[in-house]
Amino acid sequence: MLSIDLQGKHALVAGVADDVGFGFAIAKALASAGAIVSVATWPPALGIFKTMLERGKFDESLALPDGSKMTFAKIYPLDAEFDSLEDAPPELRDNRRYRDAGDFSIAGLAAAVGADFGGQLDIVVHSLANGSEVKKPLMETSRKGYLSALSASAYSMVSMVRHMSPVMRRGGSFVSLSYMASQRVVPGYGGGMSSAKAALESDTRVLAYEAGRGWGHRVNVISAGPYASRAASAIGFIQQMVDYAKRNSPLPEALTAEEVGATAAFLSSPLASGITGTTVYVDKGYHAMGVAVDQPTLG
Repeated sequence: MLSIDLQGKHALVAGVADDVGFGFAIAKALASAGAIVSVATWPPALGIFKTMLERGKFDESLALPDGSKMTFAKIYPLDAEFDSLEDAPPELRDNRRYRDAGDFSIAGLAAAVGADFGGQLDIVVHSLANGSEVKKPLMETSRKGYLSALSASAYSMVSMVRHMSPVMRRGGSFVSLSYMASQRVVPGYGGGMSSAKAALESDTRVLAYEAGRGWGHRVNVISAGPYASRAASAIGFIQQMVDYAKRNSPLPEALTAEEVGATAAFLSSPLASGITGTTVYVDKGYHAMGVAVDQPTLG
């Protein structure tokens, strides 16, 4: 029987702070396939996340298909807007939510993972995005807000591939998460986030070449359909997008986080050894549609 087998693989999922988003679903899928999983969490959310884990609030979500419970080998602090700790302003480093986190930069994460796993890392998942002005139309977005969205949501992937590649075993896998707004207009998804997702997909192709030639690593991105995670709720109209996509997709049903997780596990496995530099759509086929079919003239 052909199956996804990640036994003996070590995975790092960056961007997990609760049990309902794509990051958690990907971590669970990797663990279900046998991988040892660590996560990286934004420092302001780190304490709450650890407390919820310790108190058993996520126990139901942590249950794996074989009846065991997913555990995280390590939980690291990460603010992916900073390549090195020196890049973070002093006032942020002294902030009570950051000062005890240690080196929360991407370089700090790579150093910690390298020390903990001794170059035995195989899979890195970039489940990171932030747009401080996401509710603003593009023409009302400030330069600072636009560049911040690109920094947190796109350049962070470039930095992670650069810093993490040397601490991974040859032939590793990188996977990130995009959204169809990279290719088509989604009114209301503003603040430079559509530009950031377009950059992320373009960078995936270049990174696939550079990381492939340098370390034999593969780099792919999943373009997921709308999903009502806590992070996506910041957009303000995510449920309307979910309902619209469900009505107008070839498969007229809501996307699940588990479907994205399963795709990430496949892309991270030997079964996908020939796939790199690719944007994989996991959206019930919505991206293929040219017109809405919930209108009376086409119904």
